[in-house]
Amino acid sequence: QVQLVESGGGVVQPGGSLRLSCAASGSIFNIHAMGWYRQAPGSQRELVASITSDKTTNYEDSVKGRFTISRDNAKNTVDLQMNSLKPEDTAVYYCTAAIQARRFTPLYDYWGQGTQVTVSS
Repeated sequence: QVQLVESGGGVVQPGGSLRLSCAASGSIFNIHAMGWYRQAPGSQRELVASITSDKTTNYEDSVKGRFTISRDNAKNTVDLQMNSLKPEDTAVYYCTAAIQARRFTPLYDYWGQGTQVTVSS
């Protein structure tokens, strides 16, 4: 059984920084893409950033230049460094990973439980 556990959310003032971390554990043969989504109240969940197994990254336009996604393939972790935070970044942030539990088995998308990020003065 695979689990994704996030940490690092909290309350920060505008212009501040936070670092989110996510660790995958359990039966894991290979992890393909990993990413972070967010969902603000009354809004749909949106992709914030993603990173492939060869560390190619992709960012939603509003976070480019402010957020950095990284991963450690040996530790099965993915981080999101968030700088210059704005009130509109306030949301629940979810970690996701496409994981192959065993060789020759399909990929499944797994999700973390979510961590709250609040940007407010």
